[in-house]
Amino acid sequence: MDDKMSIMVVDDEKIVRESLFHWFKKAGHKVDTALSGFEALEKLEKNNYELMFVDIKMPGMNGIELLGKVKTDYPDTIVIIITAYGSITSAINAMKTGASDYLLKPFKPDLLSLVMQKVVQQKKMATEYNYLRDRLEKINRFENIIGQSSSMEKIFRLIPEVAQTDSSILLTGETGTGKELVAKAIHAKSQRMQKPFITINCGAIPDTLMESELFGHQKGAFTGAVQSRKGFLEVVSGGTLFLDEIGEISQKMQIDLLRVLEEKKITKIGSTDPIDVDFRLISATRRNLENEIAANTFREDFYYRINVINIHIPPLRNRKDDIPLLVDHFLEKYSQEIARKVDRVSGETLEQLKRYHWPGNVRELENAIERAVVLSKSRTLKTTDFSFLQPSPVTRSGALSLNEMERQYILEILKQYGWNITQAAKSLDINRVTLHKKIKRFKLKKDA
Repeated sequence: MDDKMSIMVVDDEKIVRESLFHWFKKAGHKVDTALSGFEALEKLEKNNYELMFVDIKMPGMNGIELLGKVKTDYPDTIVIIITAYGSITSAINAMKTGASDYLLKPFKPDLLSLVMQKVVQQKKMATEYNYLRDRLEKINRFENIIGQSSSMEKIFRLIPEVAQTDSSILLTGETGTGKELVAKAIHAKSQRMQKPFITINCGAIPDTLMESELFGHQKGAFTGAVQSRKGFLEVVSGGTLFLDEIGEISQKMQIDLLRVLEEKKITKIGSTDPIDVDFRLISATRRNLENEIAANTFREDFYYRINVINIHIPPLRNRKDDIPLLVDHFLEKYSQEIARKVDRVSGETLEQLKRYHWPGNVRELENAIERAVVLSKSRTLKTTDFSFLQPSPVTRSGALSLNEMERQYILEILKQYGWNITQAAKSLDINRVTLHKKIKRFKLKKDA
């Protein structure tokens, strides 16, 4: 392990700053100085310091106040308090607040060396802790699904079990909960893992094109069919077909798919020759299909055929324990992608994120972290960086229906992007046609 460190000396006395600066510089450390707590905080927002030496008595903001702010926003930074003989009691109290040690004025080289030895040992222990924490985080990931809550652990245990069967699976849960990730994980653990995994968003394909997309067509079968084309049901043969938002397909298509699932054969549009197909079907929906059956908008026989195994993915607001892991994951992802030195979230901000209702679930959290990283002016995300998040909506009954939550969330996104349909659809991870349908369905208006 490299014993050289990034150090900041905070003291209003110039002679103290300069003497420590030259001592650490000569020892090969990277050193910076600040003459006040305010200047130190400004520099902390832009740079990473592993170790700080902080004078306990400074005008404006004393060392104890600075220590408290550092431990709140930069908990990994080691803080050593600088004090005189008459303030040892204050230094001991500072250690109770989070200081690692204290250094007495005037400095003696042997005492300074001893303090640095302790710091190096503490750094080594912190490195080992971070290694173990990273190992634990990897354990709490399953094929890019991140979670440590009891509900997600149940899903992690279930995935390898259902993967070994060929039974149809229905994934239920709100938009943005990660249903496609679960479907991919099941495919990756199955005997079909070397074969194709194809995703079709049923809400994004018009009914007039769905049949051609799934079954394929012969040349000349209809206007514009200038050449023969394989459908997804033929292309996916041997692999897994993931039909997302299956509740959006027409009843005619439900009948056609039911026949395919029972006979394992398809016939292209414009042809009379059946083609054998072999695939595993995983479907997903955010709708309550049993309610759709009661309303005669979804076929009961098709429902039972696709719902041999049901896996429900809970909304993010019901698994708040997963939020810190997800925040760390997305923060690391986007700070690297965007090349911004944003590497932490303040404790207060993390509590704010845990209190938020997340109507868009994990997808909304990811978008929020990306936006905050892009716009942040410091290396620590603060509550002000998430001011765009709306407070939890409430109704007179104290709870919202799934439809109402979706309606309010779509309206929030439309307002956020000034009713720019293209940008709003991209944020919602749907296409423009689907968004227009939802605007019409929920009777959304620009002045709402």
